[in-house]
Amino acid sequence: MRLKLLCITFLFSVNFYSQIDPVLLKRTSKDSTKQALNMDAVYNRPFLNIGKTPIAVGGYLEANWQRLSTDGVSEGHQFQARRLTIFMSSAISKRVKFLSEIEFEEGGKEIAIEFASVDVEFNPLVNFRGGIIMNPIGAFNQNHDGPKWEFTDRPISATQMLPSTFSNAGAGLFGKKYSNNWMIGYEAYFSGSFDNSIIENTENKTFLPAAKNNPERFEEINSGTPLFTGKIAIRNSKIGELGLSYMGGVFNKYQDDGVIIDEKRRVDVFAIDFNTTLPKVKTFITGEWAWIKVDVPKTYGQQFGNKQFGSFIDVVQPILKKNILGWENAVLNIACRVEYVDWNVGTFKETGGNIGEDIWSIMPALSFRPTSQTVFRLNYRFQKQTDILGNPPATTAGFNIGISTYF
Repeated sequence: MRLKLLCITFLFSVNFYSQIDPVLLKRTSKDSTKQALNMDAVYNRPFLNIGKTPIAVGGYLEANWQRLSTDGVSEGHQFQARRLTIFMSSAISKRVKFLSEIEFEEGGKEIAIEFASVDVEFNPLVNFRGGIIMNPIGAFNQNHDGPKWEFTDRPISATQMLPSTFSNAGAGLFGKKYSNNWMIGYEAYFSGSFDNSIIENTENKTFLPAAKNNPERFEEINSGTPLFTGKIAIRNSKIGELGLSYMGGVFNKYQDDGVIIDEKRRVDVFAIDFNTTLPKVKTFITGEWAWIKVDVPKTYGQQFGNKQFGSFIDVVQPILKKNILGWENAVLNIACRVEYVDWNVGTFKETGGNIGEDIWSIMPALSFRPTSQTVFRLNYRFQKQTDILGNPPATTAGFNIGISTYF
């Protein structure tokens, strides 16, 4: 309830400021296709500054139409208001900044504070961040804004294996250093963690995104032990960016009032991400690979995997850049995403046969960007998903058409 009142108050304030002289409004422009380090994503957004105040606002919208069928069965035409996201930032004082991101999903069905932190710079290499942070595992969790992508759907490995977008109350340090064509950055945070829901959920499998349904993770750590998330990224302006990240901690409640009731059970996640733009042809390639290890109790059935793997690769090729319908430097792209997830890596103890529960998908796309901050997207998905027993896979296919824009 308090969150809803906060959102209503913010929207009222935005409406109030919209009545002032437009001359006092100054757009801080950002190119959503320009690549910096992924850790810069929270700053690399277009904001609207209000006069000489220290406050800036912005956001983005995602909406689409889709028609998909699985083994010939379809729910027909669907219009979806995927998300409306509001950014707020403020330069509180010299080297002290506040940033926040509030997201309304599915037409307001879900409202969440995805990011709300105070950043204090002591040195370019030593910055403090505290509040609600986005855990820097892989690249997508932090760099997830819809207008930056040529696809209406978020990657399966990032959202249905990894829990993107995953935020927790926490604090830590980050920093960057530049040297000629090189840039290196790091992040290290202690934060709220996972809980037993990752193995006790309606999916009836090991499923890290289930932890997002527990709002108490912003107030209480189930295990009493913080989750650690760390990342190192290095970028060369001519080669691209490589990121290595880790997230891990105890997820179960192993003691109660000082009495040990279970052994400590860990969840550990390792991820690699990479992106580059090929010279001359301007082909943009980005990918993410993640491995998960969960200490599942032996009393659980084999449908609860203790190892998982997932990845995605996007390739985007500009094919036309010119003045189109009055838009200068409008761009037409063709693109393709290939993705794969195995929620249960391993074999059955009884037979030695492979455990199923995997999915792969290919998604060709056509996108049009009248400006770098707005994208129209036409996608076709072809997907096959196999159940735990390895039965013939269910085939899903269909089209998505959508728009996403910063504002």
